[in-house]
Amino acid sequence: MVPVAPYNREAREAVRRTWGSERQVLGREVRLFFLLGLPSGEETEQLQEKVLQESKEHQDLLQSDFIDSYKNLTIKTMVMMEWLSSRCPNASYAMKIDSDMFLNVNTLVNMLLHAPTQNYMTGLVARWGAVLRDRNSKWYLPKEVFPEPVYPPYALGLGYVFTLDLPRKLVEASRHVKAVYIEDVYLGLCMRHLGIRPTDPPSGNLFQGYAGAQDRCHYMAVITTILDTPQELLDIWRNLHQPGPVCY
Repeated sequence: MVPVAPYNREAREAVRRTWGSERQVLGREVRLFFLLGLPSGEETEQLQEKVLQESKEHQDLLQSDFIDSYKNLTIKTMVMMEWLSSRCPNASYAMKIDSDMFLNVNTLVNMLLHAPTQNYMTGLVARWGAVLRDRNSKWYLPKEVFPEPVYPPYALGLGYVFTLDLPRKLVEASRHVKAVYIEDVYLGLCMRHLGIRPTDPPSGNLFQGYAGAQDRCHYMAVITTILDTPQELLDIWRNLHQPGPVCY
């Protein structure tokens, strides 16, 4: 599940041409969906028409009735959870991953073959994250919105995996937990309400943030890494699928 802005077709195409093209991995079926809100600003109608054409072409877009913006990411995440709980009764796991990420689906599926099957969420888990009170911060939260000084544990939104029993439980929890616009923190609050803790991955370096320039062995060993551009993803993917040194 890849949340992405309606205008960002370049990122969607890069994902489709790389890790999003994987359909059978280690004997398991994998499906890709992009999650969009509604476009806003100039040329809204033209952009929406392009989105509809893209949807007809690829049949992998899920669009919901809210303005697509950073402050609405929590809405987008809960729409994703509602969709998963109602439309994916036979799936075992889902992953939310940002569009600017490299994903090694093979390493992901291999990890999940040995993972818990209920009440499970993993990724890059943040613990003792300080609530930012600086009004100039992108992640500012005033005390009247969230009075605690530290967030409960939560999986960073750049890429996290969870069992398919959780979406329904998280949607139910969201009815009792005051919304904050920082979507991954909000899921952490809902998880706390449920009494479920996010789990560290079996290896500490599987989920990564920015890793800088890396060789192909890095990308073969990790599950996620943040990238700078769609072109970087295309270049890495091409390099991974050419003959090269054996990685250990």
